[in-house]
Amino acid sequence: MEKSLKNVASKKRFLHLVPIAFITYSLAYFDRANYSFGAAGGMAQDLNITTGVASFLSALFFLGYFFFQVPGAAYAEKRSAKKLVFVSLILWGLLASATGLVHNVAWLYPIRFFLGVVESAVMPAMLVFLSNWFLKEERSRANTFLILGNPVTVLWMSIVSGYLIKALDWRGMFIVEGIPAVIWAFFWWKLVENKPEEAKWLTDEEKKNIAFEMKEEQKGMIAIAGYKEMFRNKTVLILAIQYFAWSIGVYGFVMWLPSMIKAASHMDIVATGWLSAAPYLLATIGMIAVSYFSDKTLNRKTFVWVSLLIGTIAFYGSYLIGSSNFWFSYALLVIAGGAMYAPYGPFFAIMPEILPKNVSGSANAFINSMGALGSFVGAYIVGFLNGATGSTQASFIFMAVSLLVSVLLTLTVRTKKQASPLAPENLEAKAVLK
Repeated sequence: MEKSLKNVASKKRFLHLVPIAFITYSLAYFDRANYSFGAAGGMAQDLNITTGVASFLSALFFLGYFFFQVPGAAYAEKRSAKKLVFVSLILWGLLASATGLVHNVAWLYPIRFFLGVVESAVMPAMLVFLSNWFLKEERSRANTFLILGNPVTVLWMSIVSGYLIKALDWRGMFIVEGIPAVIWAFFWWKLVENKPEEAKWLTDEEKKNIAFEMKEEQKGMIAIAGYKEMFRNKTVLILAIQYFAWSIGVYGFVMWLPSMIKAASHMDIVATGWLSAAPYLLATIGMIAVSYFSDKTLNRKTFVWVSLLIGTIAFYGSYLIGSSNFWFSYALLVIAGGAMYAPYGPFFAIMPEILPKNVSGSANAFINSMGALGSFVGAYIVGFLNGATGSTQASFIFMAVSLLVSVLLTLTVRTKKQASPLAPENLEAKAVLK
């Protein structure tokens, strides 16, 4: 009977919160991915953007994104994830739309940078938010449905953006795609609360049960005074470097896929949009499957490194094929994109399982900030290599090597539930990574 009540409460939380989290994070990906369509759809020509400037602008977003991850997580943990996300939604919607009003490339520099600053708070705040609501056996799936906002949005937005550019030009696309975030901010404010005890749609018994389960999960973990202590944890540092290398591949891919497809296939922007959507369809399926089995087995590490190894092999295959067979090379790119996205849920479930609640969110934020730095490097160097070499071959091998580094780093991780990042040897516990 107790298990039945727990399952009902779990389903209730999933149905209420996961769709909201999904939509919120989805909106953050409009202006990450639509920039690549704007560049391929006439913005570069209209604003006289050179190849070097285009690469820097693509990467500048992630520089702003890098600096404010940990402060955002600290605010969400100590104060309110709800308020932080509400303000961020409004600001990034306005900045995204402002991109369509630019008539001088100089204005794109602050817009892209501050978009990164505003959006930097969203991922860590949402991970903190979900960790306040979902238990260990639910967390990978909750994280996955959050991060599914990334590939699902890019999937349909790749198609819609192509049509919007054709109908309205690139300016209209940016303006139209920035508005939904501002509108959704007010739905977010009305629909969510920071913690279960504040929710009016849960019964008192359900609130008590969730609080009890959350407290049980924290047993054996000594609360740590400040988030700076996480920098002394070897696992956090390894995973931060791993995510840096992983993100080089992901965002080199995301930011330049439309341009690479358009150049190789010589198709129009609408056809390019359809082709660009396919990797994200596979990513959506892969993320759901991987998170399901990861939660079933409580095995995080294996699902991460195997998925990334598949992506490594696929990128290398595209490098070997070159321009001799577009469709075969494209099929491997689809596999690479899907494989890179598949293990996000298990990956971000690791920290809340090995570190105390008061620092796990900041640890995830630090790791995510290193991912943002990797995204900057990936977006810039892939664009640079494409322009300098006149082909995609060098960028394919660059992304393959980056993913291989992330695979090797994942394999080095040996972690157990830790009482303190300062003294992990003091606690004998079941390994959460196999």
